Amino acid sequence: MEEKNYVMNDEGEFGKYVVQTLRTPKFSPEFQEIYKQWGRRLLWIDGNTVPGAFQMNMTWYVNAPDMRPLYKHDEHSHDFDELIGFIGSNPDDPYDLGGVIEVGIGGELHRLTKSSIIFMPAGMKHLPLSIISLERPILHFSISMNPEYSYTPTKKEDE
Repeated sequence: MEEKNYVMNDEGEFGKYVVQTLRTPKFSPEFQEIYKQWGRRLLWIDGNTVPGAFQMNMTWYVNAPDMRPLYKHDEHSHDFDELIGFIGSNPDDPYDLGGVIEVGIGGELHRLTKSSIIFMPAGMKHLPLSIISLERPILHFSISMNPEYSYTPTKKEDE
């Protein structure tokens, strides 16, 4: 059997496209500390970490804090499409979310108990986001079809 020459991890000519360490944008120290109450961010890619890439991030939700909604997860929209996912960690039943996530979509609150991917078309108002309960870690990701993550807060009716 012929042995192949492999390039490991992020080495070689095209290793620059492989992200294996967390390189997030600058978040406030306050947000970073509060975020740790429920999540362990895994990876982040955008046009700043890999030129030409669109934005994606992944986090393990590991705790359901007594925080409804989660800090700074207020309703907003984007001028680009976004995918938001919540994936359960039960290998025997991958559709079992292992908890309850509440997410606002266009003003409706949806309670998720199954692994889910949500498509948010550009301009669609979404969130707040709450972790209602958690039995096992939930993998959360978002993919923004833009080189950087940005959003427009929804104005409250009384503003």
